[in-house]
Amino acid sequence: MKPKARILIVEDETDMLRGLAKMLSYAGYSVDCASTGTDAIVNLEKKIYDVVITDLKLPGPDGLAILRKMKETSPESVGIVITGYGTVEAAVEAMKLGAYDFISKPFDMHKIKVIVRNALEQSNLISENRYLKERIQDEWQVENIVGKSPEMIEVFDAVRKVAPTDTTVLILGESGTGKELIARYIHHLSSRKDRLFTAINCSVLRDMFLESELFGHVKGAYTGAVSSKRGLLEIAHRGSFFLDEVAEVCVPVQAKLLRVLEDKTFMRLGGTDTISVDIRLIVATNKDLDACVKNGDFRDDLFYRLNTFTITLPPLRERTDDVPLLAYHFLKKHCKELGKRIHEIGDDAMDALISYNWPGNVRELDKIIERGVILENSEIMTLENLPEKLASNSSPEAGSTEKICYTKAKKRLLEEFDRNYAVNLLIKHNGNVTHASEEAGMDRANFQRLMRKTGVKSEQFQE
Repeated sequence: MKPKARILIVEDETDMLRGLAKMLSYAGYSVDCASTGTDAIVNLEKKIYDVVITDLKLPGPDGLAILRKMKETSPESVGIVITGYGTVEAAVEAMKLGAYDFISKPFDMHKIKVIVRNALEQSNLISENRYLKERIQDEWQVENIVGKSPEMIEVFDAVRKVAPTDTTVLILGESGTGKELIARYIHHLSSRKDRLFTAINCSVLRDMFLESELFGHVKGAYTGAVSSKRGLLEIAHRGSFFLDEVAEVCVPVQAKLLRVLEDKTFMRLGGTDTISVDIRLIVATNKDLDACVKNGDFRDDLFYRLNTFTITLPPLRERTDDVPLLAYHFLKKHCKELGKRIHEIGDDAMDALISYNWPGNVRELDKIIERGVILENSEIMTLENLPEKLASNSSPEAGSTEKICYTKAKKRLLEEFDRNYAVNLLIKHNGNVTHASEEAGMDRANFQRLMRKTGVKSEQFQE
């Protein structure tokens, strides 16, 4: 069911306040009321509103102050100002602060419904623009998920099964295996894909500061808390929230996370008001949570709630079939970013990449390819432009004839495959290089390079 739009009405005339609230409630909106500027600001610190309808002249902070607070707490909200003391200067200032309309009293009550509906459309456009930017970012990130090994096919199958649900997902894997990418992929395939994907790395912040980032805080909650602040969980309302390295969360904060999982509510740091959110939680860690529970570092009840659906990402050393695919993916990405034309990874360089143990997993491979692209001056990435640790790892030790034989045999097989591939395409297309390269999915120049490398001439196949 679609959530009701949330409206805050700020008006010190009791009859008008009640009339507006009654009419908009009947129209299907969720309405909160405030009769002073101070009460309105308290409400804005507690909740996110789609529309704020405020009088200009109020006891305490005036309507312009309310609009400033609205934009501070929720940039996507829009305001409607109603007043009996309208001036051009006030109207201009209200518009600058995000007011959708400026209405002088007296006014037709039913006209307000039309204005509210139009204001909500503008709010939705602002939200859609923000989510579109996030969506583009998500899609760009999802493109980096590469793999055809059996291990990764199993991961992709699991993602496709759990993504359409709202089930909490626990992603396990070593650092650099792409846990956040998988979290974004889950969001990308979910019903929340048009909403915000919010992420935080729990290892970066500790204790009170992490609690403040997650749940927000009220003014005076701790030294330096000079104003109230919404937390990331509240900002992620209706979207997906990703907690990376969840094992680093301290036990007191774990208790608040458990409440979020159980009833989707929490209180800000130092606050007493309950805040409700609608989020889909995805968490990840590179630690053994079972061991953390046994050691008393992680609550068992939270672990059981998080462990509903688990996806384990294999380290790169256990899916070496994906190394060439990933290497060429990163080669293409960094060549585009750096304006380089490197079309191939040399055999020796690829052997080194495949043979390496990859303690830093996919992230390490990405950075090594980026370094190679920066250093390489030819169209083929060579072993000499890879880090020395890869070169030494791939160099056979004295007397290791078995490795030499394997490398040579592999090279011969690859050369034979390249030649047969080019020959078969040229036979099929009667020596037409353009048509052969198109079927191969290669640039014509790259296909010609393959022909030169394998000693194949197109004239031999022309009728």
